[in-house]
Amino acid sequence: MGENSGANGTNSGESSGRPFAERVATRLFYPTSRPSERALREAVAGRVVLVTGASHGIGKQAAKKLAAAGGIVLLVARTVEDLEQVAGEIREAGGTAHVYQADLTDMAAVEELGRALLSEHGHVDVVINNAGKSIRRSIDDSYDRFHDFTRTIDINYLGPVRLLLTLLPGMREQRRGHIVNISTWGLRMPPAPRWSAYGASKAAFDTWLRTVATEIAADGLTTTSIYMPLVHTRMSAPTDFSNIPGLTAEEAADLVCHAVVSRPREISPWWTGPVQAWTDLTRGAAQRFMERGFRR
Repeated sequence: MGENSGANGTNSGESSGRPFAERVATRLFYPTSRPSERALREAVAGRVVLVTGASHGIGKQAAKKLAAAGGIVLLVARTVEDLEQVAGEIREAGGTAHVYQADLTDMAAVEELGRALLSEHGHVDVVINNAGKSIRRSIDDSYDRFHDFTRTIDINYLGPVRLLLTLLPGMREQRRGHIVNISTWGLRMPPAPRWSAYGASKAAFDTWLRTVATEIAADGLTTTSIYMPLVHTRMSAPTDFSNIPGLTAEEAADLVCHAVVSRPREISPWWTGPVQAWTDLTRGAAQRFMERGFRR
């Protein structure tokens, strides 16, 4: 049993120290794309880029890359001290960063955050929805923990929706904007034991955003859903993934930058498409497969 929380974790973005076999497996199963410095600068220079969960891990690394390319980066997370540290690193490197402390599970505070961003910056060009909470817990251990489900749904679904409901009118009015959602590869797999709270909350926002995308496309807005594979961060650390290949936070941030530059509708490991097709075509068989893999 494990519980993972935070803004998609924290870890060094460096690949040094990883065994050679793991690095090869990672490149094979989770190939990443890194845009050129010129392409990234053309995409974000002078643009207002909001990054939630920016104090650690993927959010921190992505914010630093986007700021280095000339983006005006708005950093959002719960802990202001950690945000100030990230902002300091960005400024020391010559970038521009603004700090906004907010708890995305507090809907009133999220609405206030959105209005403050618009008041101080006029508009937001790019939203990186990265903040999240992950809980791995069996149903046996969840009967007295309904709060596990409310807190994951608040930060993984309702909080981002509340924020975008405030930001979207301005984005649509200027007829320009891009939303990047850090989703999970788990949504393209058969439902996995112990991940009910996390999977349901991530699926809710994934469906919401892809549905809204059909309505805002006519206004020039685009969205990208990144079905992120395992990233070795502090959010994943409580579960022992030490023997499973995964990305570093910096590699995951490269995918975020690729999404900002190329604006594909989705980014996902190459093999998840066939797995999802098999799951959809053989739902019963896929579920039985997962059931056989779970033992009390």
